[in-house]
Parts: sequence; C-alpha cells; structure tokens
Amino acid sequence: MHPKVPQLHMNNISDKLENLGLDKYFVEKITPERLEDFEIARVVAVHKDSYTISNGEVDVLAELVGKILFSASSPIDYPTVGDWVLANFYDENTFAIIHEILSRKTLLKRKTPGKKVDFQLIAANIDVAFIVQSLNDNFNLRRLERYLVMANESNIQPIVLLSKSDLLNNEDIANKIDKIQKIMPRIQVLPFSNENESGLDRVKGIMQPSLTYCLLGSSGVGKTTLLNNLLGEERYKTKIVSKKESKGRHATTHRQLSKLDWGALIVDTPGMRELGSFSVSTGIEETFSEIIQLAENCQFNDCTHVKEKGCAVLSAVENGLVSPDRYQNYIKMNKESDYNEMSYLEKRTKDKQFGKHCKSVMKHIKKHR
Repeated sequence: MHPKVPQLHMNNISDKLENLGLDKYFVEKITPERLEDFEIARVVAVHKDSYTISNGEVDVLAELVGKILFSASSPIDYPTVGDWVLANFYDENTFAIIHEILSRKTLLKRKTPGKKVDFQLIAANIDVAFIVQSLNDNFNLRRLERYLVMANESNIQPIVLLSKSDLLNNEDIANKIDKIQKIMPRIQVLPFSNENESGLDRVKGIMQPSLTYCLLGSSGVGKTTLLNNLLGEERYKTKIVSKKESKGRHATTHRQLSKLDWGALIVDTPGMRELGSFSVSTGIEETFSEIIQLAENCQFNDCTHVKEKGCAVLSAVENGLVSPDRYQNYIKMNKESDYNEMSYLEKRTKDKQFGKHCKSVMKHIKKHR
C-alpha cells in the first residue's frame, strides 16, 4: 500500500485566500509539501501574453513557466480567469511565475467563433452564472437555451437576469418571466433596471460572500453597467447602445474577476455574438429535460427524433406539448455539438500525428549530423 499523502486543511489557509473563494475542494488537492515551493494564487485577469494573479494581498502580473507553454496541447491547458494556481512571487511581490493550474471545480467554455474547430475558455471555478437578457429586442428564448446549456454542462447554477425592466410594465415583464419558466420551471428569474436601479437590491441580496459569479450575455444587454452598479463606481468602460437597433458593441474586451464590498466575487465577460455547441450532451439533457423524458417512450432506442415512426418527441411537437421552435433548437444544438466534437477529435489526431512526425524528423537530423 502507498503511504497516505498529507493534505492541507482549511485552518491552514489564510482568511484572505478564503475571501478570494478558496474552499475545501481546492485545498484538499494540495499537499503541504507543494506550499514549501509555491504560493496559492487566483487568476483575476487574462491579458494577451500574461496574467494578473492575486494571493489575497496583492495583484501581480504573472507569466507561465516554460513547462506549461511547451506541454500545452489545447486551450484547456492554459489558465483562465477564476483558476487557482501555484506560483512563485518575485521582486517583493511585483512579478510572478505560474507553475501549475489546480484541478478545476467548474469550467465555462464555448466553441471558437467562426469555422475554426477549437474551443475558447471563458472562466473557471464559477459557482453561479448570471445569464443577462434585456427586455427589449434582445429577449430571445432560443439564445437563452444556448446559455443554459453552457451553464448546465459545466454544472454551474444558472440564474436569469432581465435588464431594462424600466422599458416595460409589470404585466409584460411577468409574461416574459412566464415564458422562461415554462421551459425551465425551477430557474430563478430577476428583472432589474440599470436606469432607475429597480431590482438591483434583489440581485445583490442573492450574491453570497466568497462565491464566484459571472455575467453572460450578448453585447448591449447592460452587463458592464450592472457590474459598475454592483461595484458602486464607474470602474469599467461602457458604450452607448443604439436606440434604433437596440444593439451594443463590446464594452468588455477581456475577462476580469472583481470583488464586491460584501465579499461576493464576479467575472464580466465580453458579449458573445456566436455561441456554438461543443460536446455539451449533459447540458442539453439538463436544459431540454422534458424532451429527454419524452424520448424514453420512442419506439426505437436509437431514435433521432427527426423522421422515425413511433417517435414520442415528434408526436409531442405535433400535439403542441413541445413548441416547434424549442424542438428545432434541441435538434440543431445536438447536431452542432456532435459535428464539432467529431471534427475536434479529428483535428487533435492530426495534430498529434504531425507532432510525432516533427519529432521523428528532428531525431533523424540529429542522428546524421
């Protein structure tokens, strides 16, 4: 038998790290010996070629150790906002080197925009995702379903925030909330206004100290203005939204973790125009749970729910139990996810084969020098 590896306990961790969101999940994965060489820190911002990390006392610019750079084979091997890392701090805590990324509790990711077959990290170790839609033309149930799939796939609790509540009367707002809760009966939905600040106290009231939240949503829905309102100051730049098109341009250009006065932590993210599905079977099952339940009654176990006889899902659509739009989104996201996953695996195989070929060529060159 192998000797039991000693682990850290929460009473060995400083309050400042706990206030940054460090909890038992992460602490139990670190042996005391590791902290003889490194410090625990959290990634609070990601820049083009560097990171900002915090040890609870100072925020420091950091770079990756060469081992991470040379061994990384996909975006998942690099840190993202919210990650916990082991690092060395230098020059009186003015610079740091990241040596290791700790195991993640949750990870938000999406397919890279465009035709490229890869994925993009959004944030790690998020407890609650605030999915923000505005109550004007941006309100879109199909887009909301995509965000819900993203959150559910990552095992992150989703909460829907409906901005610009000052534009509608109470009855219209209630109708919008009812539409959301028909497709997700248990989800919490909170309307609010950045303009007259109605509903902001309710948003603040559900945010708990030391938990990490993130803001997800399209450009122009008011995420950055909401963040400034939660912070109590105009810390982040916002851009004016066109009244004609009800669309905004990106105010947030990178992801950053901010701490609120009462101890909650929050990440703002750039607005997402594309939200491609990528290996999200669990998220789809959770978000479209009533369709998954109906599928158990299909005549064939391998039913695709597209044209088969005896399909319980198609029957439910025909009888009005499932809306055609929701059904179409379910089918589309399943096909998208399967295609992107298959294409990504093919890409990884080709990349590995190319890597082996390069190593073989280098060995041959060295041998014949």
